[in-house]
Amino acid sequence: MLVEFNTLPEESKMRIYQANRSFSETELEEIKDKLNTFITNWTAHGSDLQAGYEIRYKRFIILAINQEAQAATGCSIDASVRFIQQLEKEYQVDLMDKMNVSYKQGEYVAYKTLTDFRIMAKQKAVSKNTIVFNNLVTNIAEFNENWEVPASESWHNRFIN
Repeated sequence: MLVEFNTLPEESKMRIYQANRSFSETELEEIKDKLNTFITNWTAHGSDLQAGYEIRYKRFIILAINQEAQAATGCSIDASVRFIQQLEKEYQVDLMDKMNVSYKQGEYVAYKTLTDFRIMAKQKAVSKNTIVFNNLVTNIAEFNENWEVPASESWHNRFIN
């Protein structure tokens, strides 16, 4: 059951899929349609999952599930992964690689491999004040508090001197 993302409880579990490039406006509309269809039909053992999504910065697909209404199961999680993998193929984009870093350069969102980010940190091209996206957050409360934070307040801190 598709619900508005902002109506889900703060304890709702979430996954963030970061694209290695920005989506075009046309792609965003298509992806939203596909997400609407997928979530509307998404179930766990035959029961509807109460879920919502957001797309931020034309780059992050954020899925959230109200686990209190109906918990996601292995099969339903597998279905969401297959859905994301299909988007990867269709749009020739990487969404599953967690070893990459997105950060802000002004209003622009940059994307680098972890290796390149480490090099940039050594060269002082990024600092503890650089705003990074902590895609390891697990629920909406964490997302609201700790997703877009200075590198000093994230796991990225280990790379910054």
